[in-house]
Amino acid sequence: MQDKRARYRLGVDVGGTHTDLVLLDSATGVLMVEKVSSTPANPALGVLDGVTRFIARGIDPGAIEFFAHGTTITTNALLEMRGAKVGLLITRGFRAVQEVGQQARDGNLFDYYYKKPEPIAPQSLTCEVTGRVDYQGNVLVPLDEADVRRAARELKAKGVASVAVCYLFSYMHPAHEETTRRILLEEMPGVSVSLSSEVLPRIREWSRLSTTLINAYLEPVMVMYIGHLGKGLDEKGVSTGQRFLMQSNGGVMPFSAAVAGAKTVHTLFSGPAAGAQAAAYLAANDAKAGLVTLDMGGTSADIAFIEGGLPLETTESVIARRQIDVPALDMTTISAGGGSIAGVDGGGFLTVGPHSAGASPGPACYGRGGERPTVTDADIVCGFLNPDYFLGGKQKLDVEAARRAIETHVAKPLGLSVLEAAEGIRRIVDMRMADEVRVFAAKRGVDLTAYTLLPFGGAGAVHAAAVATEIGMRRILVPPRPGAFSALGLLCTDVVHDYIRSGLKPMAEIEAGEAETIFAELEAKARVELAAEGMDAGIARFQRELDLRYTGQGYELRTSLDGLFKGHFDDAALAAARDRFDVRHAQIHGHAAKERAVEVVSYRVRVRVPVPKYVPQPESIPAKPQPASAAAKGTRNVNFDARSAVEATVYERDKLDVGATVAGPAIVEQFDATTIIPPGWGARVDEFRNLILQR
Repeated sequence: MQDKRARYRLGVDVGGTHTDLVLLDSATGVLMVEKVSSTPANPALGVLDGVTRFIARGIDPGAIEFFAHGTTITTNALLEMRGAKVGLLITRGFRAVQEVGQQARDGNLFDYYYKKPEPIAPQSLTCEVTGRVDYQGNVLVPLDEADVRRAARELKAKGVASVAVCYLFSYMHPAHEETTRRILLEEMPGVSVSLSSEVLPRIREWSRLSTTLINAYLEPVMVMYIGHLGKGLDEKGVSTGQRFLMQSNGGVMPFSAAVAGAKTVHTLFSGPAAGAQAAAYLAANDAKAGLVTLDMGGTSADIAFIEGGLPLETTESVIARRQIDVPALDMTTISAGGGSIAGVDGGGFLTVGPHSAGASPGPACYGRGGERPTVTDADIVCGFLNPDYFLGGKQKLDVEAARRAIETHVAKPLGLSVLEAAEGIRRIVDMRMADEVRVFAAKRGVDLTAYTLLPFGGAGAVHAAAVATEIGMRRILVPPRPGAFSALGLLCTDVVHDYIRSGLKPMAEIEAGEAETIFAELEAKARVELAAEGMDAGIARFQRELDLRYTGQGYELRTSLDGLFKGHFDDAALAAARDRFDVRHAQIHGHAAKERAVEVVSYRVRVRVPVPKYVPQPESIPAKPQPASAAAKGTRNVNFDARSAVEATVYERDKLDVGATVAGPAIVEQFDATTIIPPGWGARVDEFRNLILQR
């Protein structure tokens, strides 16, 4: 029986510098925002600090009915190599798969000092097991259970906390891996076990092994974090069972799914995915025409493209030079955040990043002991930020500390003025983001002049106009709460799970009934897992896809089957899928080989369970909107370049009326972010209180 008090929905996004929390009152539609310093040593503490602040504002914690969380806990653990001690069980004769990988080098091909990333499970913790199946799933050599027990005892003696199991062709015959798990748990009680047949049941030995190893490496980290956070929420009185984590694919999953069921690896892009999902949902009209999102936080900038109303997706990603082949929003991340540290390299050139001042000590202007200059320090020296109104005045910024840091570490070494050095720092970070957007667009054949830039994060709207100008974009949409936009995105998505099974076979040899059986089995598995998670499978929507390729190709394309059949998959749907694949291949690669045979590589099912979402309500635009001057709070000199200062009018965003227009140069300030409107740009407030900048 539902608690009658239940009325609040809470979204939390943990960033490198700040943790953002958005609380939605379902009864009134009112949003409340909190922004607290992140706690890198234990991110859960920052989350709980934010919850405590809501409670202090009179929110009943027992009335919070929904908690959704975007986190970088697994990403940071992988980047910093702070995962568990992992052992690997692999088919006899194949222990070198991890060492060989793809036989390819990343990075500079001419680097004489090239080194591969350290293996997650070194050879000393890799054990071969007798047992073999063929590519069709037929057992050639039975599993030697005594081998498994010997390996388990050996790994236990070496202090292994998590075991990855990756047998050849296990996606066609998972029984050997399932038996292995049973034996491992008997011999090593409490150990984490990741089976490749569950983590990634698809072809390509290296990508399946790599993804499984990473899941094994990170699962104990996630279990510990979720346990700590869950206990803290209980102690605060947040008793809801609806606790969710954002996934890389833009959907959420229950806490229970993240710590069991081989899904930890699906959280690696949890943090940035929420913002892209928010953009697609909250800026739906612009998303259909085309959006570029720019999430610039304290440590990095994340860029995503949204076409036809949906974020672009990928099934093959690399993070920290490691292969991870799970569905994820197609995003790119660069070291261009407000906390990115500036300096002069050995050749006498100005550099920005990749290192960040993070939350502690933070930029020099934070006054927490940071001595190195950052992008935020450059922003405040140039006049873009108000030192007395950071976080709505809750945090004072030290302009002189910022000037000293830039002078000491950049201006003097380069023989520049402080303003010239600050402008140079901004210029470099703006160019880096613009170049990344250009490359992203070029790979997808996108005309950026027709797209809208949607900036968010604490620093996104400060730099958006400079980035847009550099790449020729003429329209920018700044959401009402840009600093907390990713946290709001957690209240704008559904529960989403992805399932895959490889079954390589020529399309001409596949009967529709055979495909239907595989899809039905994947959907049945989804229903069982949803029931175990307490979700209502009766309202779930199932989407089917095929991974298809021309014979002889080494890659495949996801091909949606939406609208091709009703009820059961049939021969007509199979033929239509082939036609759809030809069209998609031509769109992406510029040609289609309609005369070539096509192979089915894998079957995919995505299950989506709708949950109540935040629904923005449009306001009527008055015939005569209140002039922007009513929201003006003074003027400030701003240096858009180091040659001269420009007087910019400063506005309080919350006082700008719907329909109000602002001419640049102007600065729009609010609790969680600052928007810069340069000369030559103008802005208006639309019916959803978005700030629309146009050039």
